[in-house]
Amino acid sequence: MLDFNYNNRSEIIFGKNSLTKIPSILKKHQVKSLLLIYSGDFIKYLGIWGFIKESCESLNINFSSCGKVVPNPKIELVRDLVNLGKEKSVDFIIAVGGGSSIDTAKAVSIGINYDGDVWDFFDKGIIPQSSVPVGAITTLPASGSETSNASIISNGLLKKGFENDMIIPKFAIMNPSYTLGLPSYQTSCGCADILSHLLERYFTNEKHVDTTDYLIEGAIKALMLNAQRLMDNPQNYDARAEIQWLASISHSGILDTGRMACWGSHRIEHELSAQYNITHGEGMAIVFPAWCIYMADKNPEKLAQLANRVFNVDYNNYTQKEMAIILSNKLKDFFKSLKLATSLKELDITSKDFETMAKRATSDSEYVGHYLPLYSNDIVNILNLAL
Repeated sequence: MLDFNYNNRSEIIFGKNSLTKIPSILKKHQVKSLLLIYSGDFIKYLGIWGFIKESCESLNINFSSCGKVVPNPKIELVRDLVNLGKEKSVDFIIAVGGGSSIDTAKAVSIGINYDGDVWDFFDKGIIPQSSVPVGAITTLPASGSETSNASIISNGLLKKGFENDMIIPKFAIMNPSYTLGLPSYQTSCGCADILSHLLERYFTNEKHVDTTDYLIEGAIKALMLNAQRLMDNPQNYDARAEIQWLASISHSGILDTGRMACWGSHRIEHELSAQYNITHGEGMAIVFPAWCIYMADKNPEKLAQLANRVFNVDYNNYTQKEMAIILSNKLKDFFKSLKLATSLKELDITSKDFETMAKRATSDSEYVGHYLPLYSNDIVNILNLAL
């Protein structure tokens, strides 16, 4: 097990009445000017927008809002909101929605007090000296951004991430009732995203990580169980609650402790969603089974362990390579049960851009991933397996 420091400062406020905590939170942080960032008018139908605005009015807080966030959030909107934040002297940001809204808010938070272009933090590795505090209200369990230290932003061609503990949200309000009306496709993509976060952390070469191994395996089982419950009954509040909590658990950092996560398949998918604007969760449903097939030949040990512990594949009956292939098929079957695509051809994507995407993925470093370093040719091979 690796040495580690763990500190996640997000206050988790979970349940049906969680939104009522907003006024006390705003008082606690002595907010004078609030920026609310979201995507679409659904938060008005849920009563979130109105409650926050009324809370600000009652506390004499300047209120600004923007509902223009889109999937694969864009740097152009971040720049506009940074300028708005400077103009309004914003000292607190609340994001409502899923990862796109929260990642946008995090990016804005580090841009408001910065004199240069906010893209510098994503593209040039500049470390911000300060940030405006962020809070999150989740309505789409998927990315886990509400308790993570990461923000992923696109400039139209590249999707790049920034990680720093200063952008971990100060609070995360999670009301499973807000997720009951999600379309089945978004629910499925969210479940696939959560599963991919668990899998990326699982595949490590670090030894003696039994605690986090078993925690991740248990979370995977809970995710699959409750995802199927939602396929049977989308109005199952208890299953919604389990999925919402799993989204945060998977990305809060606790499952990273003592081990080195992989993230190779995520880097591949980021190129796909940047190139074709596909939904990240569905992209992971395509990439991960292909990644597993590639690993079956290269480094099957951890895949075999997962196949054994989660899917009861017996070591006595199969080689590790065969168990890794079975794992790939089991994951593909699960994604299919969620009615997601599991091949690129289902999305009419061909191999014509593979080399370009592979070169982009490795433009900042020679390879991506840690379980097995993936060079440009490896990425092309995995994408071909995903066809």
